[in-house]
Amino acid sequence: MNVLAINGSPRKKWNTATMLENALEGAKSAGAACELVHLYDLDFKGCISCFECKKIGGKSYGRCIVRDGLTPILEKAASADALIVGSPVYFGAETGETRSFLERLMFPFTTYTPGYASIFPGKLATALVYTMNVKEEMLEQLAYDKFMGRMQGTMARIFGSCEVLLATDTYQFKDYGKYLSTVWDPVAKAKRREEVFPRVCAKAFELGRKLASAKAS
Repeated sequence: MNVLAINGSPRKKWNTATMLENALEGAKSAGAACELVHLYDLDFKGCISCFECKKIGGKSYGRCIVRDGLTPILEKAASADALIVGSPVYFGAETGETRSFLERLMFPFTTYTPGYASIFPGKLATALVYTMNVKEEMLEQLAYDKFMGRMQGTMARIFGSCEVLLATDTYQFKDYGKYLSTVWDPVAKAKRREEVFPRVCAKAFELGRKLASAKAS
């Protein structure tokens, strides 16, 4: 049982990475072998629209032909038993690196047929972990629910299933006094970090255990 987590944040020790680490601890508790990959350590680009993955009879049909720092990670993701992708939300979407990873991962398995049927071999248990400054009650107003739901639906269509876990109204800096950030209350942010974020991390732990347990069974 192998679980791969992808950190699409440039920060290796903050909200997104911490949630992924907790998810992997949960997967380990169910007996899984786990790995965490930091996308910002890799040299790669998004889909280059060459369509080699779509060429009938082509040598790269169903897989990305581009060879760069992302290639071995794509191979690991496709052969894993469970995949957890984490990203902070920047300007109402995943980070650029996360989006590029998802493009390269999913496009080769998507066919230009009615319903955009998937050619992914088998099933892959997947999850999306999002962290953001936006408060939960503003998700619908800002249409965050739509972009996250769209990605969840795409992942589920291609791989068979996808769960989503959110951390809203997150603590962004250790010292708010160092940055121009008067839109937030630093005291309230610190309190939420202390009281709420541990509960979200506990949910991440359970998510990892659930993914590993479901696949193992």
